[in-house]
Amino acid sequence: MTPIPLTRETAAVARHVIWFEPPEQALRDPVRFMAYALTYADAAEMTTLRRYISDADLLEVLDRAPAGIIDPRSWSYWNAVVGRWPAPPLPARTLPPV
Repeated sequence: MTPIPLTRETAAVARHVIWFEPPEQALRDPVRFMAYALTYADAAEMTTLRRYISDADLLEVLDRAPAGIIDPRSWSYWNAVVGRWPAPPLPARTLPPV
């Protein structure tokens, strides 16, 4: 996954989509950051991010997205964008055996 640089624009997006941590920290893990962006970024913010994220990167985000971040509607949409229809199952949390 290509790193997303910290710029004025990406910091603004980071403040919006991962409001609970500083942009520098949010952008350190581009897969996690993009998982939040796929759910919470608006069209203008995604246009900004797509300058740094290729289609291959987007596919990698979907393949490696942490469980519990992307909502079902966004999951279906972004999988369709990369040509996967029907979308595979959402990432699921796995609990250790008891």
